[in-house]
Amino acid sequence: MTEGIASGKIKLIMKKVILSVVAMFLLVNMNAQKVFTKTGTVSFTASSPLEAIEGTTKKSVGVIDLATGKIEVQLLIKSLHFEKALMEEHFNENYMESGKYADAKFVGDITNFSSVNLKKDGNYPVKVKGKLTMHGVTKDIETDANLTVKGGLVTAAKSAFTIKVADYNITIPGAVKDKIAKEAKISIDLPLQAMVAAKAK
Repeated sequence: MTEGIASGKIKLIMKKVILSVVAMFLLVNMNAQKVFTKTGTVSFTASSPLEAIEGTTKKSVGVIDLATGKIEVQLLIKSLHFEKALMEEHFNENYMESGKYADAKFVGDITNFSSVNLKKDGNYPVKVKGKLTMHGVTKDIETDANLTVKGGLVTAAKSAFTIKVADYNITIPGAVKDKIAKEAKISIDLPLQAMVAAKAK
């Protein structure tokens, strides 16, 4: 029963995350075309030579405004799953304190979005700049990304960047400090569709 209650709380928080992201973009510009996902893949990897540490979720929410190039990606920390249950428990309780800091969010802009030709199918390398908030800390992020255009829409967005764990006040206990990398790689893969289609489902 306890697991059922916990699962219900996670679903409720995830629903709020999705609604908050969608609402933000609708308020910014009601007429602009946007693409959206609630099944984006995000991986958090902090592997060391001693141990492979990688958590992945396929429940991240993402939105791109095709009029402005504004982008937002948000995920529930507890939706990240690891190969080992004990590692997942330590990640949530000891490192990320997901009970206190429930989600992670990136908000920014595709700075050269004007170079993306929505009338021509293909892959477009772009630059992304914004702020990543995680574990109660917000830091500036600049990274490369790749957008896939098909049928007049951006249908996929991929990116990867590295962060310093200490920058987000994530403390690694001395007993396991050699097993966890001081830098973590975050990979993002968003399958996207028109927001109108996403809302209709």
